Amino acid sequence: MSGLIGKKIGMTSIFDENGKNIPCTVIQAGPCVVTQVRTEEVDGYEALQLGFDDKKDKNASKAAQGHFKKAGTGVKYKVVEFRDYEGEYKLGDTISVDLFSEGEFVDVTGTSKGKGFQGVVKRHGFGGVGQASHGQHN
Repeated sequence: MSGLIGKKIGMTSIFDENGKNIPCTVIQAGPCVVTQVRTEEVDGYEALQLGFDDKKDKNASKAAQGHFKKAGTGVKYKVVEFRDYEGEYKLGDTISVDLFSEGEFVDVTGTSKGKGFQGVVKRHGFGGVGQASHGQHN
């Protein structure tokens, strides 16, 4: 199962051949760098660890800096492992969107931002009773 790491850039819409307006999410997928190759002999399973989106060295631990230095790349924000990756890749290889062909269907998994414990206005969009000043009684 091949895959890439990406982030949401925004929303737009496109028109199909019938003139129907289709809403679309724009995602920046890749380029991802192979930061570690997991093998059956060493780790007990086959996987590729990919890193995405550069991060400043001062914001990373020494352990993370050493890990990415082995791959010959800078520190990355997001690191994800993909099991049973199709194709042979070495440490430090770059994987881009060219992995997929045009018209191919892909599964996308996203994580929403957590907002913690919120009140009803932010959580459910309630508007309140009415004006909060100028002689408001109830």
